[in-house]
Amino acid sequence: MRIVVKVGTSTLTYSTGNLNIRHMEELCKVLSDVKNAGYEVILVSSGAVGMGMGKLALKSRPQELALKQAAAAVGQCELMYTYDKLFSEYNYTVAQILLTAEDINDSVRSENFIGTVHKLLELGVMPIINENDSVATSELVIGDNDTLASIVAKSLGAKLLILLSDIDGLYTADPRRDPNAKLISRVEKITPQIEALASENGSKMGTGGMVTKLRAASIATAAGCDMVIANGKNPAVLYDILDGKPVGTIFLGENK
Repeated sequence: MRIVVKVGTSTLTYSTGNLNIRHMEELCKVLSDVKNAGYEVILVSSGAVGMGMGKLALKSRPQELALKQAAAAVGQCELMYTYDKLFSEYNYTVAQILLTAEDINDSVRSENFIGTVHKLLELGVMPIINENDSVATSELVIGDNDTLASIVAKSLGAKLLILLSDIDGLYTADPRRDPNAKLISRVEKITPQIEALASENGSKMGTGGMVTKLRAASIATAAGCDMVIANGKNPAVLYDILDGKPVGTIFLGENK
């Protein structure tokens, strides 16, 4: 079974931008164990800009394009160095793939991307995908890794997309503002009523929010791929998701 796991900046870093070592070590351990169980795993990882902020001692996420790209360039080095070090402890090799919208929208480049990932999976390598924030411009930007992860899942025929975030799932209201908000455990169809529940606000360090997650769900489910939103504070939640236990919010793929 081929799965795509997307991990958000808030799972990988503290609010300071510095690496959350405990979370990242646990994530790599669980993903390695999932691969040991026979799953093909593709990781879509945020965190480059966040880690770059920590390295450059920036107090807030850059708004200026050049500064954001500089932070991404610095942070991507640390991000991949850390993944390589941690996955190697479990005898797994990782490969970095950085994408822009052009790599997805151009048929030749998209075919090349898909072929590369297929070969990496054949070789037992863990592909780690991120948007190429260091060179992306307004014309080339995908915009957020929730959308990127859903495009990757669709392109590669994944059966399951898991978005690990700083929220437990989709709620009837914003749980950070409304104590009476209730978790919606299962969504069979994305209706206008479901879309109306989305909040524009993401975490301080990341770019996503529930709007981007519902957009991702629309792309993934239309391709027949189930999608789960779950809290990434405990990466071991992946075991429960793969065992079919009720975790977070599951969006069912169409034609199921």
